[in-house]
Amino acid sequence: MEALEAIGEGPDSWNTMMLLYNAALKEINTKVEILIDEFQHVHRYNPIEYVKSRIKSPESIVAKLKRYGYEPTIHNMVQYCNDISGIRIVCAFTSDIYRIVESIQRQNDLRILQVKDYISKPKESGYKSYHLLVSVPIFLSDRVVDTKVEIQIRTIAMDFWASLEHKIYYKFEGKAPAYISRDLRECADFVSMLDAKMLSLNEAIQAAKKVNEEEAEAERKAPRPAD
Repeated sequence: MEALEAIGEGPDSWNTMMLLYNAALKEINTKVEILIDEFQHVHRYNPIEYVKSRIKSPESIVAKLKRYGYEPTIHNMVQYCNDISGIRIVCAFTSDIYRIVESIQRQNDLRILQVKDYISKPKESGYKSYHLLVSVPIFLSDRVVDTKVEIQIRTIAMDFWASLEHKIYYKFEGKAPAYISRDLRECADFVSMLDAKMLSLNEAIQAAKKVNEEEAEAERKAPRPAD
């Protein structure tokens, strides 16, 4: 509640809060960009395929608060809306997801507020993703305000399924027929199998590459026959 205590409920409080959430999103985006640069420079490999970020619109914030039975106040906005600032990190393989999670958790200026691993324990709908709710310090001219950002990390296949599931349920206003929900869960199973297969294939490729490199190194070091 530090953000609320620092800002209050004045007439311009809403715009000030949105400034904080925008600043927090910029901070997290910068951290992800640095991770990408570091992975490419040091490891010659980038586990991040692409990144999406967004700030929830005032209309969406108000609608969410009302949906959960809260008045649209700054107090309730800070207390009950954890996804106003959101960033989605999309990876190629499930192993990359946990690699990124570890990198984020090591950043000691971030405070981990909540962890939801929907990969090891998917939602009933079939939804899979790894969610981190973090608090990032925003340094203003006269104070520091900790501000929440939701980080979602998933594979390309998980992101594809989640995007389509959202569009389908949006058309039905969250009340899709039972057979639609059943088919979506079946598609989620296909996505899980695809992710597992692609991870296995990648591991096989890396193992074969290592063998080839070792054989090439051994051949380079082998004594040459005299002419």
